[in-house]
Amino acid sequence: MAKADQTDIKLRIIIEQPVVGVLHSLQAKDDQPLAPKASRAGEPLLFDLPIRVAPGPKFFGDQVRRFIYIRIGQSAGDPSSPWSRRMKIDIHDLDAALLARAIETRGVIEIVVNGTGKDGTPACATVPAIRRRLAEG
Repeated sequence: MAKADQTDIKLRIIIEQPVVGVLHSLQAKDDQPLAPKASRAGEPLLFDLPIRVAPGPKFFGDQVRRFIYIRIGQSAGDPSSPWSRRMKIDIHDLDAALLARAIETRGVIEIVVNGTGKDGTPACATVPAIRRRLAEG
């Protein structure tokens, strides 16, 4: 699809309740960790990224595949971590009205997920959104 048919928007992934001390990062296009960070005291981790939206909607960007991937532990660049995981966050089911408002207002779509699984370890696989909202850009 031609870039002329695509609109830039901002996306923010917020990982609430991450496991303290475990490195998380976006997954770059070359599958390498990008912007790794860890929670020191349970504070949320924020990852901002640009994406492009085309009619359909279809999504494009350096971190966009079928999902937005968050690498965890060894996968995020910490060789001493006991975990080597990826968290998958689906953006293809974003509400059309939310997308339209983000485009109109140049706001940031925030997707909040829980960073800790039921067993107390870092959440992985497909992680459902707790909430999605539009924040000011």
